[in-house]
Formats: sequence, C-alpha cells, structure tokens
Amino acid sequence: MPENAPQPGSRLLLLDGHSLAYRAFFALPVENFSTTTGQHTNAVFGFVSMLINVLRDEQPTHVGVAFDVSRQTFRAEEYAEYKANRSASPSEFSGQLSLIEEVLDALRIPFLKKEGFEADDIIATLVTQALREDSGIDEVLILTGDRDSLQLVSERSTVLYPMRGVSDLARMTPEAVQEKYGVPPQRYPELAALVGETSDNLPGVPGVGQGYAAKWINQFDGLDNVITHADQIGGKKGESLREHLGDVLRNRRLNALVTDLQLELGPADLLKQPWDRQRVHTLFDSLEFQVLRTRLFDSLESQEEVEEGGFELDGALLGEGEVAAWLAEVGEAVVGVHVRGEWGAGTGRVEGLAMATADGRAAYLDTTGLGGEDDAALAAWLADPARPKVLHDAKGPALALAAHGWSLAGVTSDTALAAYLVRPDQRSYDLADLTLRYLKRELRQEAVGEEPGEQGELFAGEGAEAGHAVAATAMLHARAVLDLAEALAEAVEETGGQELLTQVELPLIGVLRGMEEVGIAVDADHLGALEAHFATEVGAAAEAAYAVIGKEINLGSPKQLQVVLFDELGMPKTKRTKTGYTTDADALTALLAKTGHPFLEHLLRHRDVIRLRQTIEGLLKTVAPDGRIHTTFNQMIAATGRLSSTDPNLQNIPIRTEEGRRIREGFVVGSGFESLMTADYSQIEMRIMAHLSEDALLIEAFRSGSDFHSITAARVFDVPAAEVTLEMRAKIKAMNYGLAYGLSAFGLGQQLGIEPAEARGLMEEYFETFGGIRDYLDGIVDVARRSGYTETIRGRRRYLPDLVSDNRQRREMAQRMALNAPIQGSAADLIKIAMLRVDEQLRTQGLTSRLLLQVHDELVLEVAPGEREALEELVRTEMAGAADLTVPLDVSVGTGASWHEAAH
Repeated sequence: MPENAPQPGSRLLLLDGHSLAYRAFFALPVENFSTTTGQHTNAVFGFVSMLINVLRDEQPTHVGVAFDVSRQTFRAEEYAEYKANRSASPSEFSGQLSLIEEVLDALRIPFLKKEGFEADDIIATLVTQALREDSGIDEVLILTGDRDSLQLVSERSTVLYPMRGVSDLARMTPEAVQEKYGVPPQRYPELAALVGETSDNLPGVPGVGQGYAAKWINQFDGLDNVITHADQIGGKKGESLREHLGDVLRNRRLNALVTDLQLELGPADLLKQPWDRQRVHTLFDSLEFQVLRTRLFDSLESQEEVEEGGFELDGALLGEGEVAAWLAEVGEAVVGVHVRGEWGAGTGRVEGLAMATADGRAAYLDTTGLGGEDDAALAAWLADPARPKVLHDAKGPALALAAHGWSLAGVTSDTALAAYLVRPDQRSYDLADLTLRYLKRELRQEAVGEEPGEQGELFAGEGAEAGHAVAATAMLHARAVLDLAEALAEAVEETGGQELLTQVELPLIGVLRGMEEVGIAVDADHLGALEAHFATEVGAAAEAAYAVIGKEINLGSPKQLQVVLFDELGMPKTKRTKTGYTTDADALTALLAKTGHPFLEHLLRHRDVIRLRQTIEGLLKTVAPDGRIHTTFNQMIAATGRLSSTDPNLQNIPIRTEEGRRIREGFVVGSGFESLMTADYSQIEMRIMAHLSEDALLIEAFRSGSDFHSITAARVFDVPAAEVTLEMRAKIKAMNYGLAYGLSAFGLGQQLGIEPAEARGLMEEYFETFGGIRDYLDGIVDVARRSGYTETIRGRRRYLPDLVSDNRQRREMAQRMALNAPIQGSAADLIKIAMLRVDEQLRTQGLTSRLLLQVHDELVLEVAPGEREALEELVRTEMAGAADLTVPLDVSVGTGASWHEAAH
C-alpha cells in the first residue's frame, strides 16, 4: 500500500487508453495536427484534450489508464476471427500511443498493460478491486468507447461513453443501460452474445436484434435459461437461435471480461499526484501543444490545493503626521497600492488607501481626515513618476484620486490589464480569482500587526476592531497586487505582451480617465423630444401591425409571434429552436425579403423604434449635473483589444440610419468651446488587410487615391473603373468589408440577396484577382491552429483553442474569429496609439482642446476657440503616423456644433 492510503469518499477514474486514442485519431483531421518535424499528433491531442476535460469535470482522487498490448490475446487464440475484420492501424497513428504514454508520465498518471489481455480486462480487474468494501474507493468512473465495459456498471460504477468525437460523454448508469438496451448492466454481455458485436467480428443470431434479445433474456431470466428453453421459442427467430447456439456460447465466453488479473498496481496505487510542470513544458514544447498547455495548467490550478499560509504583513495604521516618514522609508521600492472608495461616471471618492512592499511592510491611512502635511506628502508620492506603483484595474481608483485632487503617476503595472493581455478571453479579472490562479494563495489575512490599539489612534475607541479589519483587508489587497504583478510580468513576457502593456495599455489609463472626467455635453431638451417622438412611433408601428392581422398580440412574445407567422399566416419556417421557430431580427429580415409581408415590416419597425427609445431613455438617465454624459471606457472587455463603453454605451448608437443620426444631434459642443471635431480612419480594416496580405493589387488600389471599392470592383469584373456600376460596387464593398469577419458564401448571399452559389462564384472571382488576400486568410487559420493564437501587428494575441475542436460549429466559429482577430485587433491597437499621440501633442503644444470620445475607429474632440486649424493638423498628423503601413492611413476630419454635424 502507498503512503497515502485511499480514504472513503474517493473517486477512481479509469480510462481505456487505446480505445480513446483511436477515437481521437478519427475525430480530429490528421492533416491539421503535426509538428514542424512531421510528427502526427491528432490522436495525442484528442486524448489529452479529453483527459483534461474529464479531470476538470469529474475531479477524481485516483486516476489510471489501461492499454492493449497487441491483438494477440487469449480471445484470438480461441477464435482466430476475433477482431480480424479490423484493418491495420493507419500509419499516421503509429507512434502516437508512445507519445500519449510520455504525456501520462509527465502528468504522473499511471498506465497499465498486460500481455495476452485487453485494456477492458485490466479495467474490469481494477473495478472489481475498487468496489470491495475495504478498498476505500466510493465511486468508479470508466471512460471508454468499448461497450463491453457496460457490464461493469453498478450503483457505484459508471461508464462515461463518448457519443460524438472526444467531447460529448454519456453517463451510463444502471438506469441508463436498462433504458437503452432493455436489460440491466450485468445482462449486457448476454444481450451482446445474442446480437453479436460487429466491432469485435463476433456474429450474432441472424434476424435477432436488440429488442428480441432483450425480450428473451427478460422472459427466461438470463441467457442460460434462454439456451435451456431454446426449443420453446417458435418461429423463424427461434429456429435461427437453435441453429447458432454455438456462436452464442462462444460470444458469451469471449465478451466476458477478466476480473482477477495479477496487476502491478491496484486502486490505491492510482492516487492522483502533482504534475511534473517542467516535464510537461518540455514535452508540450516538442509536441507544439501551446493551446493544450494553457488548458492543462488552467485545469491543474483549479484542482491543486492552495498553498499553506496567505500573506504575512507587518501592517501599520498611519496616524497624523506619519505618512511622510513611512513613504520616505519605502524609498524607490515598488509599492502595491489598493484604493478604498467608489468611482464611475467620470468621478469618484477615496475613503482609504493601503500600501505594501515586498519586504512585508504595509500601511493603511484613512484619507477622509488627512491633515495638510500628510495630504501633501501623499499627493507628492502619488504624482511622482519615479516612485513605482502597481494597482489592480487602476483607472477607477485614478478617477477617485483625481476627484480628491491627487494625480497618479509611476504606475508600472496594472494586474487586471496584465492578466487581460495574457488571457484576453477571460470573463472576469477579479483580484481574488487571479491571486488563486497565479499565486496559489487565497486572499486572506494571516498576520497584520497585533492589536488595533497598538497601530496608532486612527481606529481607537468604538469600532476599532471593525476599522482594523477594514485596514487589514485593504493592506492584504495591496500586497496581493504587488505579488501578482511579479507573477504576471513573467506571463506577459511569455505571451509577447510586454510592449503592449507598457507602451499602450498602461499609458492609455490616464487618457481614458481624462476623457471620462470631461464627458460630452448633451442637449437634454432635444433628446427628451426625440424620446417622445419614438414613444409615439412605437405605438404607431404596433397599431399598423395589429391592423394587418386583425387583432392585438404581444409583439414581444416569441410564442404569440410563432402562432401568427407560421400557423395563421403560413410563412416559411425559420430555424428551429428548443421553443419553436426563431423570431429573431435576422430571421424576420430574411422572411421579409422572401415574402414582403407588411406585418413583418411593421413588426421590425416596432422593434427598431423600441430600441431607439430605450437608447435615449438610457442616455437621459446618465446626464450628470454638469449637463454632460460621462461614459466609462473598458479596456478589458473585447478579446480583440477594442475599447468598449458602458453606462451608457455610446457605441450602440446607429450611425447609418437617419434616426440614429438624430440621436447624435443631441451630443453638442459644451460651454466655452467652439465646436466638436470628429476624426475617423477611412477603410482602416481593409488597409490593414492590404498591409498584412501584401497583395500588390490591393496596395495599388489604395495608393491610387481613387474610390477604393470602385477600383477593386473594376479588377474583379475586369472592366474600366468608369464602367463599374453601382451594383458591382455594392457587391465588392460587401466583400471587402466582410473578408475581415470571415464572411462565408452564405453570408455574402444574404447580404446581397443572391443565391449562395452565385455568391460563391463572386468570392472565387475576388480571390482569383486578389490571390494575396486568399493566401493570407488561409495562412492565418493554419498558423493559429498550430500556435494556438492569432497576433496583431503590435503582437496582441487572441487564443483560440476551439480551432482544433471536434465540434464543427465551434471550430468554424473559431476560424471566423481567427480571420477577424488580427485585423480588428490591429485596428484597435492603432486607434489606441493614435489617442496616445493626440493626447501627448495636445499637452506638448499647450492646446486647450480635448479628447472626449473614442467610438470604433473614430475620435471625437472638443475644439477650444481659435484652435480648430491647429487641432485638425495635429489630429491628421498623429493619427496618420500611428502605424507605418504599406498603404497610407486616410483620416477624415469634420467639425460642427453637434456630433452628427461634425461627422458630415
């Protein structure tokens, strides 16, 4: 027995290695999985992917893998035709089993083999041992694609059977086996003996299927009694049974699993062990498994025990006159900073501030009652770029500090931004989650000073203990941020994000903070009148819809709409969902194009004006007392790197509709300023496409200075530019913009109202003309599949593990993301750099004009009196110089009293 004997409550996971590896081999395309040295890896990848999933989902305490040795088993000796129908393993499969064994060694997961026996027999023996009362194992899970193992299912043992590929597992419990096969698990091999097993080349009784076999077994209480009473079974099936009793008896002997093998390891020896990180790194480097490495260590971190201890701090509650001395002692050491308070809508409030250093010192001060000397000392330290600081999600705290009159400089890392660059698809960058992930420690206090009264008089008297707890928690967060910054620095370096962090994302914090503080002025009266207008339009659209169908319904109810559209009006069915046929906007728009039915026209109008009214309601609710809207810009939402805005979202205001433009008329120049200015990159994504693809014709089209879409249309349709029709231009414009989003022939057909075949032909003509684009797009997916990520011009990565998923829909979605991410991500990087350059030059040139908004590829500025010409030159120069592309960056600039007017 091992040193760590199993305890009651243990869960043993057993895997049929050969079965799963073979299934993985055929689930994943072999041509997509090979190393640069030519080693095929699809079976290894699929097996390890399945292993990671089941370890994550089932959380076993014990794990083991069983392998076949060869086809020369006792079963083949008895029946030479056993499994003889199976063709030889493909050459691409050869050698991958040994690689799987290397992975298991690195993961310290034992695997077992037994000459003359199959993996099923090894598993059966281990299951039998594990189900003994004294084994210490409470539950057994068997992951296998071999149905013979169903005979091992019991109240304490479950088979996890892959239903499709390597990702969809069915839980075969006693009830599930009974329901699917009509017999209990222990009778399954009797059923298989009658029906036969094609995969094992064991012929059954001709004409007897699962239904009859189950009926006989249940009627006569088992196969033995079926055989004994075979003469009582009439008809052709009974006659067939009597003629093939020998086959049935042979099948039953061969499909019985051996449960008493002498094995080197027992269940207790399969206790899960810590993984060999370095060996995994080395092996996965050679296999080029970057994606799996990430998934593996994510899964490992979710299963590993948290390290003993938390964060030990020598904390102090700084009293009056103590701030300057403490900061002086810190010197130029990096300090973790945690700000207590609240922030949003361009402002905030600071309640307290905690600081921590790497040597364990920490301090907390209540900022609501600071004296003049302490206030000045803290202000000087915060504003000093030479005093390095690290914070978590620093923009919010910076807003609160600014509202107090303090500026923040010297931020060398933001742990939320760093984590975002490492894993841009994460949903949350919560400090506690990141601390657990990267430091293996929980965010809990171990030691912060002694008694609260000994830490100064700040929290003396009533509430001292509560005050001490607040301070301790804040100091703990400051220290966690400091340690986390160091751990993330290595991860950022490994993922190539250091330059993005230090030169783009961190400097952008200050720019965004300033934009949020300033906000943008609105004409509340205009917006109020517009809201009333759209409220009227909502009612009018509803009444028009009711008039068409002759009754009132809830236009927001999918169920009621389904009845009207598909039952009463008899419209073509849309995509089927769990709740009927979809009534989403895309489906209804397609239906309108097909049928032209007026009810659909009024229904879609109703939805549009509801959305517009809700947009304006949201805007009016966020107008601050200064008459301006202060949106919040988010750097960590979009995986491509694009900025987003919330509270309110200023990126969802329609641009191309007349009613959307009326909303933009409500954003106006503020008091004391001359006008608004908009600066927009023209066709930025296609320009980036030209740069990345190096397509000579596309580059030439941009350099010509002529209408880009007309020039590309002329190339595709092989006509002079002067002869390009509006229809030709529209088709190529849809193609040009769609390429950056992984546009399919179906999608293009929908956009243009043409059949997919015609759209496919148009795409083929396009790619025949612009071969560089075709080769580039093909190459993106291929490189991303091998490396696990895409990369922008500036090195921003987007990780796409689903590129190698055996789920077709997920794989195709990841392919579209792979096509889109480098282009959209490069555009996101470019506009951020442009913002930094514009902001720097505004300060350098001493201009009073200021940045207000960033929406997609557009900047909105407020122009100070007399600065319009200087500002336009500045904006054009800095935006055009934000990247050195092979094609020029074209910047459109406009001014006006409103956002709408400035953009036209």
